[in-house]
Amino acid sequence: MAVIETERLTKSYGQARGIEDVTFAVGAGEVFGFLGPNGAGKTTTIRTLLDLLHPTRGSARLFGLDSHRDSVAIRARLGNLPGDFGYGKDTTGREAIALLARLRGVSGRGRTESLAERFRADLDRPLGQLSRGNRQKVGLILAVFHEPELLILDEPTGGLDPLMQEEFLALVLEERQRGAAVFFSSHELDEVERVCDRVGIVRDGRLIAVERIAELRGNARRKVVVELDDPAGLPALGEIPGAADLELSGARASLSFAGELHPLLAALAGRRVLDLEVTRPTLEELFLTYYRGDAGGDAA
Repeated sequence: MAVIETERLTKSYGQARGIEDVTFAVGAGEVFGFLGPNGAGKTTTIRTLLDLLHPTRGSARLFGLDSHRDSVAIRARLGNLPGDFGYGKDTTGREAIALLARLRGVSGRGRTESLAERFRADLDRPLGQLSRGNRQKVGLILAVFHEPELLILDEPTGGLDPLMQEEFLALVLEERQRGAAVFFSSHELDEVERVCDRVGIVRDGRLIAVERIAELRGNARRKVVVELDDPAGLPALGEIPGAADLELSGARASLSFAGELHPLLAALAGRRVLDLEVTRPTLEELFLTYYRGDAGGDAA
């Protein structure tokens, strides 16, 4: 049984964009990344899963339970970090955790203290006095302290410094090892590649692709700049499978390249390479690959 399962999930806001016919499933012990630019429908999908919004049509089931009808039972089994959480500026992190434990019917505070030490989180200062990054640390603890079966996280690393981002990614892998399902939206391609098993890409409220990470990497076009001592060999680079958009300038060539680099390196073997630069695409550039339809058709 899937931990999350949606079927043609739709939320309409009149003339404003919501989500339409979103269908996917997430299993236990799986990390699923949900990607898309601002306004694509990521937060609307998350809020509908959590029954903060009611679907216009279609369905969402968590643990096999209806997201609306069984919302109380569902909430006791999940952890959630919204894009911007608030408990009142005078509430401390420790008070917020105690309140959430009571609402979820959790006895005790679980891993609160060990997580606070790990993330260097101050649970005794009012949330209103904390920086965005330090509030985010408290938010992560609120989401995971009770060892939920499902984590739903909206841009979880926002405001975290690089060290704490690394701790978050390590925690996600530990949660997966524990058997929890993790569903999170992100703008950071690097963190998605490192921890996700699969990703869904959303555009204009529709899910246009669901890919395994290996497939995502295969569809991502790298930027390649190469300089040879003999420029006569440069035009042939455009004939290599996976190469596109070849541009020549003297002894230098720039091109985009999809898939494994072996064919490119084989073509350069035996030539005197003066310079070679390979740049991975940004998440925005990856979106454009899918938005142009280069990666294939829509996925459900």
